[in-house]
Amino acid sequence: MATTNFPAMGSTPTLGVAGCASQPADCAMRETGFERFRAFEVSREGAKNCACGGALPFLQGRPEQRLQPVREDVNPPWPMVATKDGAHGVTSPARKYIANLPTGWLSDCKSAMMKQFNTSNMAESNSTLNWLCTGDEVFPEMLAAIDAAKKSACLEIYVFQDSPLGIRFREALVRACKRGAKVRVLVDAVGSYFLPAKFWDSLRSAGGEVRQFNPVTLKRLIIRNHRKLLVCDGRVAFVGGFNIATEYEGDGVKSGWCDVGLKIEGLLVAQLELSFEEMFARAEFRHKRFTLLRKSDAKKTVALPKEQLLFSGPGRGRNPFKRALHQDLKRAKNVQMIIAYFLPTWRLRRELKRVARHGGKVQLILAGKSDVLLSMLAAQGLYRRFLNGNIEIYEYQPQILHAKLIIVDDIVYLGSANLDTRSLHINYELMIRFENRKIADEARAIFSKNLKHCHRVTAEEWRRSRTFWRKLKQRWAYFLLNHLDPYLARRQWRDLPD
Repeated sequence: MATTNFPAMGSTPTLGVAGCASQPADCAMRETGFERFRAFEVSREGAKNCACGGALPFLQGRPEQRLQPVREDVNPPWPMVATKDGAHGVTSPARKYIANLPTGWLSDCKSAMMKQFNTSNMAESNSTLNWLCTGDEVFPEMLAAIDAAKKSACLEIYVFQDSPLGIRFREALVRACKRGAKVRVLVDAVGSYFLPAKFWDSLRSAGGEVRQFNPVTLKRLIIRNHRKLLVCDGRVAFVGGFNIATEYEGDGVKSGWCDVGLKIEGLLVAQLELSFEEMFARAEFRHKRFTLLRKSDAKKTVALPKEQLLFSGPGRGRNPFKRALHQDLKRAKNVQMIIAYFLPTWRLRRELKRVARHGGKVQLILAGKSDVLLSMLAAQGLYRRFLNGNIEIYEYQPQILHAKLIIVDDIVYLGSANLDTRSLHINYELMIRFENRKIADEARAIFSKNLKHCHRVTAEEWRRSRTFWRKLKQRWAYFLLNHLDPYLARRQWRDLPD
């Protein structure tokens, strides 16, 4: 058994990126996703060779914080921490243990770690971001990334159409396979229901692997994987609301649905690839025994300074996206949202009205045209409460709105989740939270650009449009989406086989 060689008392360790006495590759900590505590994982090498990994009590403590070895083929690039409320920082158990560390040589590690964690608000983004706001921008970039892939290409999508665009993606994936890259595709069984079974034969013949998420059965039809993600070579990733369908081709004004996405390079990509692997393994939707008694492992936060990945899904436990948004809205002064399907919880509605009531500005760009008429009707049924609360409502006019972008002061949320019951409680979703003024300014520019194509809804106009039949349709739509849909989802989740 290997022994740990500790520095002599009073000597100063050489501090690496992780704030410990080893190199970053040897001591990489990341959040494990416990709901009660946010513990850290230390790689096997780090536990053997790193002073802090071998000595910090909170890394060896109670069972719920017990260390698990990180996958040998993954090198987590940065210490990652998530607090109980979803923000970054040091958790209270970790802070308590660190505060009680002995004095001497280990205090140097203690000081470095505390300084790094507590000053994370001053850090810049660890990733390079490029906004992709139309299908004409995002699809060529995605295809180029697949064509450049040498080691791996991982595609996770809700809707994949048998169309000229879909065929271009399939052929690019086949070419990647023939170059020796490991290609895996995960499509949702309902979202891609009309995709012919033989569509992927050429990719499978080339060595690629394709899975359907939650194959269609009546007993579990409602629970879906709504995430959209492409990761190539663990180097570049694409996230947002774009599906691979002809409806998204265009500029979002003259043609094509209006959406928004990001091309990401940097530290987030490795964690996004890990999340793909988890969903790929979950594709058949088989569950462990006593699933109902467990907190969902799909609901977790992976955090870096200024950036957090918010993963959500069905089952027990709080939604990390909703929890983080609640916390940000409590201290917000300026809120801007572009949301395709808008049916927020009562608490989120209250927080938005509170921001406006205290002098803040709240602007909502919602769907003027929608592919889901029920969703648009249900959202319009809530307009009176927002308009009476001095919240500005705009409806996007040129094309169908499909974007999901939230800006709260200098905080930006982007990903696959809408603010409706399905995204917040039923579907598997992926959102990224950025706390960065530059990114927020870029997001505000996108909001302003879309605002030019919107019609502002006034209280008087809304009252005139409320005929008896329209009011009845709005209330019926609200009941179906806000009450019946989650009820059926809960029933199906309870009835899942072990």
